[in-house]
Amino acid sequence: MKLPIIRHLQRNNELEKLENAIEVLENYTEHRSVKDDEMDVIGELVSNLCGAVEVQKMIDDGVDEKDAANGFMKKVIGSIDQ
Repeated sequence: MKLPIIRHLQRNNELEKLENAIEVLENYTEHRSVKDDEMDVIGELVSNLCGAVEVQKMIDDGVDEKDAANGFMKKVIGSIDQ
């Protein structure tokens, strides 16, 4: 996950578009001909898109954009450390 990419996606796309993109990419991975290296790239894309969705939802709940992004990354880092 890359915070600058998450912020870019969140700022430049509507929530519905982000969710649709996630759905399409997840569906793509279900095809039997998708290779491991492609799955890695798609996994990174989906992670960033999901991050953008989470940040946008926090903003919609009234959290400042900067605080939402930083809070999301702290949550991610916290879950990795466990």
